[in-house]
Amino acid sequence: MRRKAVLSLVGAAGLAAAILGGGSAQTRSPEALPQSSLSAAAEAPSPSVEHGPLQEAAASQPVHIAYPAVEMDQAVLPLSLTEQEASLGSLVPPPTPDAYWLTPYGTPGPGSTNTTYIVGHSWEGRPSPFNGISSRAQPGDRLTVSTAQGPLVFTVDEITTEYKDTLRDSAIWDRVPGRLVLITRFTEDLWGTNIIIQASPLPSD
Repeated sequence: MRRKAVLSLVGAAGLAAAILGGGSAQTRSPEALPQSSLSAAAEAPSPSVEHGPLQEAAASQPVHIAYPAVEMDQAVLPLSLTEQEASLGSLVPPPTPDAYWLTPYGTPGPGSTNTTYIVGHSWEGRPSPFNGISSRAQPGDRLTVSTAQGPLVFTVDEITTEYKDTLRDSAIWDRVPGRLVLITRFTEDLWGTNIIIQASPLPSD
């Protein structure tokens, strides 16, 4: 089922709120990704207020993500909407170099009924676990998301870019049980584009 992200978000560098909305994705080959690791403040999409939290038996909150190819080894913090943010249709993520799980959407693991979103800022001139995604991420990479139920291994299926003002109707907001999506700023267009990692869980042994 197609859903819309209807919220606004303020970037980490303190720019005015930007709508992250609809349009089609641009699939980027590995060769098309920038070779520089320099990143600027990213804008992470936020969940639609028209869809409440889902109950997902046997799935569990993500608490850590390890993505060796991009040098990410990071705790994951929950991020939800306050009443004021919901009423204004806007979300201001903490301006920190942390990874955030969007709580109104999916949780990973057996029994997942929705896509899991982990988002964060890339930064220019300072460390961030998301800084290496634009220059190093490749299809086929493996990454591990840890939950209270244990580690889950994912493989990267697709790397795309989306204009921040054309993200709202993107297929990344489709409900896909078990899918993992990472979102941060794309370094080739620091203030206009996000880079999106879509990954699928590997079967457990």
